[in-house]
Amino acid sequence: MWRFSGNQLKRWRTKANVSREQLAAASNYSPDTIKAMEQGVRMPTPRVLDVADELCRAEGLLSAAKDYLSREKFPPRAQEFMEREREAIGRWSYDATYIPGLLQTKGYTRTLIENRYPPLDEETVEQRITGRMERQAILTERKPPVALSFVIYEAALHSPLVDVGQLRRLLEVSLLRNVALQVLPFARAIPAALLGPMVLLETRDHERFAYAEGQLGSQLSADPDVVSRTIERLSMIRAEALSPAESARFIERMVDQP
Repeated sequence: MWRFSGNQLKRWRTKANVSREQLAAASNYSPDTIKAMEQGVRMPTPRVLDVADELCRAEGLLSAAKDYLSREKFPPRAQEFMEREREAIGRWSYDATYIPGLLQTKGYTRTLIENRYPPLDEETVEQRITGRMERQAILTERKPPVALSFVIYEAALHSPLVDVGQLRRLLEVSLLRNVALQVLPFARAIPAALLGPMVLLETRDHERFAYAEGQLGSQLSADPDVVSRTIERLSMIRAEALSPAESARFIERMVDQP
């Protein structure tokens, strides 16, 4: 939908002989941002669609896309992963730098998304925050419950972005029967833990998918070799991590620190 709407935006603009710079100035965006929207890299915002609709005399055809785009709360590269996550009966993950999205407080999420580069417009920021909060329904609202396992590297817990409220949120979630939360301390770090975050999903049809996300891209794969390597890495890391009970005490000590 992002790519299709961006493509239509470019087609109407070209047909009406409206330059990218003209559209950018009229909608209060930079030409590079308009280009990113036309290429499907960024979601066309309601303001851009409305301004383009008027400039290009599209008679409401561009503005009509707003209702569809408002449903897309995640970046294009994450769409398929989110769909698989909604189907999952089991989810296992390791995070090395950040608190997992499913365990984040709204404040922590806002700080991450608002400070993303390149910057996002306010509408997209709010959509991304809402989408991430809605994903957290997987913790408690699915029947039967989804088996969830999280391993978090100690470095993520010591981030200046993590406040007492976020630590308490981790303790709260760790009490859920379907959640296993483990901390991997610095002293137990192994090479496999330094290669970055990863997620393993299992669907109702017992298909398994491995997901890895980085700054320059992400990959969702059902390739048996990729899935197998992900299982091996996760198993090695979980074996080195503190037990759920030890992890809870570890986080409790961080909460109690002055």
